[in-house]
Amino acid sequence: MTDLRSTETIDAAYREYGAALFRFASRSLGDRGLAEEAVQETFVRAWRRAERYDEDRGPLQAWLFTICRNVVIDMSRARKIRPALADGGGASSQEAAVGSDFIDKMVQTAALEEALRGVAPEHRQVLVEVVIRDRPQDAVAADLGVPVGTVKSRVFYGLRSLRKSLEAIGWSDD
Repeated sequence: MTDLRSTETIDAAYREYGAALFRFASRSLGDRGLAEEAVQETFVRAWRRAERYDEDRGPLQAWLFTICRNVVIDMSRARKIRPALADGGGASSQEAAVGSDFIDKMVQTAALEEALRGVAPEHRQVLVEVVIRDRPQDAVAADLGVPVGTVKSRVFYGLRSLRKSLEAIGWSDD
C-alpha cells in the first residue's frame, strides 16, 4: 500500500504528476497563480486524506486528478462569489459572465485536452478532425491520404484509448 503520509512518497507523486495537474488547473482557471495554488491544495488534501486512498480502486494519478478537479471547482466558485479587489470591490464583467455551466465546460475541456495527450498521435488526429471538428470521415481520409476504413478504425480505437485516458485522470461519465 502506498503511504501518502511519507514525505518521500508525496514528493515522488508531486514530481510525477505535478506538471500535468498544473496544466489541468491552469487551463481550467485561466490563471497561473491560481493554478499553482490549486496544485498545492491538491497535494495538501491528498496528504490530509491519505487514509482514503485505496490502490485497489484506481491509480494514484486518477485520485489526484479527482482531488484537483474538486479544488478547481471550489476555487472557481469562490472567485465567482468573491468581489474583485482591484476595482474597489465590484466584480469585473468577465467574472460576472462566468456561470457554473461555463466553469463546468472549462473543466471538461481541460480534462479532454489532458486525456488526448494519452492517445496515439494518429488516433488523436482523426478524433480531433472527425469528433471535435465534426468533419466527414471521407474528407478526413482524403486529407490524410488513407482509406475511409482506416479513419473509421482510428476513430474507434482512438475513442477507446481516450476513454481509458480519461479514466486514468479520474474523469467519469456520470
